[in-house]
Amino acid sequence: MGRWRTRKLICILALAMVFLPTGAAAQGTPTGTISGYIVDPTGLTVPGARVVVESANTGATRDVFSNQQGLYSVPALLPGPYNITVEANGFKTFHQNDVVLEAEQTARLDFALTIGSRRETITVEGSASLLNTSDASVSTLIGNRFVENMPLNGRSFSSLIDLTPGVVLAPANYYEQGQFSVNGQRPDANYYMVDGVSANLGNVGSGGNLAQSGAGQLPATTAFGGTNNLVSLDALEEFRIETSTFAPEYGRTPGAQISVVTKSGTNAFHGTAFEYFRNDVLDANDWFADHDDLKKPELRQNDFGGVLGGPLIKDKLFFFGSYEGLRVRQPLVANTYVPDQATLLTAQATQPVVYPLLNAFPKPTRRPGLRQRNGRIYGQLLRSLYAEFLRYPH
Repeated sequence: MGRWRTRKLICILALAMVFLPTGAAAQGTPTGTISGYIVDPTGLTVPGARVVVESANTGATRDVFSNQQGLYSVPALLPGPYNITVEANGFKTFHQNDVVLEAEQTARLDFALTIGSRRETITVEGSASLLNTSDASVSTLIGNRFVENMPLNGRSFSSLIDLTPGVVLAPANYYEQGQFSVNGQRPDANYYMVDGVSANLGNVGSGGNLAQSGAGQLPATTAFGGTNNLVSLDALEEFRIETSTFAPEYGRTPGAQISVVTKSGTNAFHGTAFEYFRNDVLDANDWFADHDDLKKPELRQNDFGGVLGGPLIKDKLFFFGSYEGLRVRQPLVANTYVPDQATLLTAQATQPVVYPLLNAFPKPTRRPGLRQRNGRIYGQLLRSLYAEFLRYPH
């Protein structure tokens, strides 16, 4: 039995080490706060009331007590659903279930207790409306359910940023490599965060601006300009875009502040797998390639991956992993001028010095004499039509 427990402990520690980056990143996850007043039926505040906030996903609990003014506050809560219990001497126990807290939300939720025994309970089912009354920040929240129901090209949530008021798409050039402008700010003034960690780590592509990329002013997008390398859509919990009057903690850049929150493990196992592909078998041949009797160019695009999460120790230790891979073979059909066979033979006979250079070019793929043959056919057709025209009297 002792050996079995040792093996189990080793397995748990190994899994914890594998998923340590996920847990470490969660410490910086944009959190929210639930606060409010607790009052009695007459509207007077209730000091010393115990407020217990329990996560519906993981079972983790936080408890606080209201102060002399009846005010309670539970900070640093991860986004997700919560069940709240309020207890006080001389009042019935109040249960509020399915309170959904969003990323970076400072929500106010007041409770009005009813006089009675603490053994009596009042349970309210359904999501309560959480209002932000602490600041005047202007932001837009896009949740995972909305993302999953939208047909996003390239599996990137960047196209949803365009739905935010004040966002204008900006064409990228050498001096401005950003993708969009917010409220008139420069396109390189937007700041990305994934679980509280900066994601402005854009690399320099061909012709890229070293100043913007080196200074961390550009998001770490893919070669296609998408954001699925920051987080896969299946691993995205929600993201918030703050465009105006945000808190001083976002003081690095004056543009939009984009906070991305990833999913985490819960007490229930959950996961998904996906595969999106394109293949030339399902496509018609390129017009230019078909015109020159070339075979259909190969097109291979496979976007695949999946996520998996669940408990290692119920109510205590969880894991969550995500992977997404993209394999692309994209053909390019282009017309260009290369030396034909007659030119090569002439150069070989008269210009032996130039011949090796001309012979290094790719050989022509168009069938020899195609235009001349088509010209003869068109000429014969026109002559036949003209002869038929002369046969009739005018």
